[in-house]
Amino acid sequence: MEQLVEEFGHPTYTAFPVIVARLLLAALFGAAIGFEREWRNRPAGLRTHILVCVASAIYALLAIEISHAPMFDREGARFDPIRVVEAVTAGVAFLAAGIVIFTRGEVHGLTTGAGMWLAGAIGVAAGLGLWQVALFATLLALVVLGAMHALEVRLDMGGSKLPTGDEKAMRKK
Repeated sequence: MEQLVEEFGHPTYTAFPVIVARLLLAALFGAAIGFEREWRNRPAGLRTHILVCVASAIYALLAIEISHAPMFDREGARFDPIRVVEAVTAGVAFLAAGIVIFTRGEVHGLTTGAGMWLAGAIGVAAGLGLWQVALFATLLALVVLGAMHALEVRLDMGGSKLPTGDEKAMRKK
């Protein structure tokens, strides 16, 4: 029983209240972007963005913990923290690609997919404790999403609509 307690009870390198704060921050930032997507009735909204952001933060925290874990502090054990960023990027890109739909000459979900990708990056920043980067990226995302939407509405643009075959033919005439 003592071995079991020792195995699951070892302390983390990062103080647990700091871990909690980073995860809550990631959830908050993911919620901000997700709320905007939800408000615009997009396919991936509040819950999806929160989960992507928190999961990314967890991977970043795990990278910190692994790099300081005694079991990896021996000859032959190598750790490259950039691989965590690459793994998060690949995983979120896979999810985001599933959001993007191309039908009848129109692309749908591209901005939401990009938002999920950004939520992953924000989560990594929050998980690493780079809250200023995470906060500024979140604010910038909200400005871009809000301002660009307002501009599209004002200019009566179709968003991410690509020209269909008929529209391409009309332009050639």
